[in-house]
Amino acid sequence: MIKVSVMYPNQPDARFDHAYYRDRHMPLVQRLMGDSCRFYTVDKGLAGGAPGEPPAYVGMCHIFCDSVEAFQAGFGPHAKEILADIPNYTDLAPVLQVSEVVVGGRE
Repeated sequence: MIKVSVMYPNQPDARFDHAYYRDRHMPLVQRLMGDSCRFYTVDKGLAGGAPGEPPAYVGMCHIFCDSVEAFQAGFGPHAKEILADIPNYTDLAPVLQVSEVVVGGRE
């Protein structure tokens, strides 16, 4: 399984509408990707590593897929529509990372 993390750096005066991201954007992504998206999570940054330090990322999502190919097959045909929705919730440029999920769930 792979995880595609889309992270939005926390920058002063940046706009990020968490409600829109959670309630509209990510359901849109899941609907368009269909079975290619096994599930997703949404995170809201609260704090950094030291007391009083701001979070590195204001928000992020993690999209779980069976493989990179499955992600590309689900996302690629809809990339234009998904990316066009970004200005509806933020003015930040996302940072993307694809990871292999090595351990997950409860052990």
